[in-house]
Amino acid sequence: MVPLILSGGAGTRLWPVSRRAHPKPFMQLADGQSLAEKTWLRARSVAGDAPILTVTSRDYYFYTRDLYEKLGAGPDQSRFLLEPMGRNTAPAIALAALWVRDHVGPGASMLVMPADHLIRDTAAFEEAVRAAHELAGQGQLATFGMHPTHPETGFGYIRQGPAIEGTQGYQVDAFVEKPDLDTAKAYLASGDYFWNSGMFCFTAEVLLAAMAEHAPEVLAAAEVTWQATATEATPVELPAEPFSRCPSISIDYAVMENAGNAAVVPGDFGWSDIGSWKAISELYQSDDAGNRVRGKAVLVDSRGCFVQGDQRLVAAVGLEDVVIVDTGDAVLVAHRDQAQDVGQVVRQLTELEDEAAIYHQTVHRPWGSYTILEDAEDCKVKRLVVKPGQVLSLQLHHQRAEHWTVVQGTAKVRLGDEEFLLEANQSTYIPVETLHRLENPGTEDVHLIEVQTGAYFGEDDIERFEDIYGRA
Repeated sequence: MVPLILSGGAGTRLWPVSRRAHPKPFMQLADGQSLAEKTWLRARSVAGDAPILTVTSRDYYFYTRDLYEKLGAGPDQSRFLLEPMGRNTAPAIALAALWVRDHVGPGASMLVMPADHLIRDTAAFEEAVRAAHELAGQGQLATFGMHPTHPETGFGYIRQGPAIEGTQGYQVDAFVEKPDLDTAKAYLASGDYFWNSGMFCFTAEVLLAAMAEHAPEVLAAAEVTWQATATEATPVELPAEPFSRCPSISIDYAVMENAGNAAVVPGDFGWSDIGSWKAISELYQSDDAGNRVRGKAVLVDSRGCFVQGDQRLVAAVGLEDVVIVDTGDAVLVAHRDQAQDVGQVVRQLTELEDEAAIYHQTVHRPWGSYTILEDAEDCKVKRLVVKPGQVLSLQLHHQRAEHWTVVQGTAKVRLGDEEFLLEANQSTYIPVETLHRLENPGTEDVHLIEVQTGAYFGEDDIERFEDIYGRA
């Protein structure tokens, strides 16, 4: 069985912590682990000797790979398909099935898991996976249905059909859309409905046959893309032109809702899709007033509030059922009952072309990271951290000059045609329109302060000529 991790969603409802450049799967929870790390460990527990396949984008590849390696992933344990753009789950799963067919075998099962879900009871999850794996071997398209605990309007539902003899599964009678509150209450009272978890298990050949029957246009576009792909590369990068012709549609709409061989395995393993700040808040212990806090906060005459402050003290007075999230460069204040509407903030920021929709103060790059210390009209100041052996692209800027001062480590600098080393407390100046590159030739991180001066400091004022990460 090959675990397939889908890691591509932006998680806009969890802004300002989840942003396009560092989305929801990379959010750290209270225990210090990210959702992506938890998902990989969960996949490892059921994979046996099979590799774990992750479908993500080039933007997230290096950071995801580094997370997996910190967990002990070897080169043969983690494989990657890199999408040039998001086209929803059906094309991603179709191309993953083609990879499994060609690299593992058409009869191999695929366990499809989003990278941004939380599962608290791993043992119960593994038991449900074994049941789904058995159903997949019988030609079923298995999904996992969660026993509803309250009338949730933010999830799709699955109506349970007859039991499948000799298994722990049931036939799917119907997939139903997210209901209104009264309908959700009726679903809960009937006992015939599960929450649709968005996780699946099926063999590659059964999934591809179902796509040929129910979504032939998706499968055809995926096969054309696969034929144009260097499938033995590491990672496997899907070519943009054929992939862009894949219809953007979910696997639920494309296949599951139309298939006659869909099955559901009931689950009770503490699943959550962590889809809002309300869901995040429920991961924390509350005080006697129902308040939950991460970070440093003072609450006076306040009830039912959630406060997360990563850097600064947050104080709240006389509030009830309010979410406050402070990331240092942005603050969210929302009523708990409207936590699902935070995505509208991101839409407005995107329309305004505000970088707060995309970037944090600290931005992760394949070579390390940078943190914005000041962003003014006449200058921009960053702290760069370059990992051992890593190299920034050979580049120049058309609208800004840069001053580099090394704080820690030894940096190798190319400036025009000249190369030299900079030690701690040494600095250099990069004029506008000058080729330059920064490298860490040592065994410890290089920290340096970059001061930008000029008329424009946007990240799009970078012209790359060489880049070991394929961004040139």
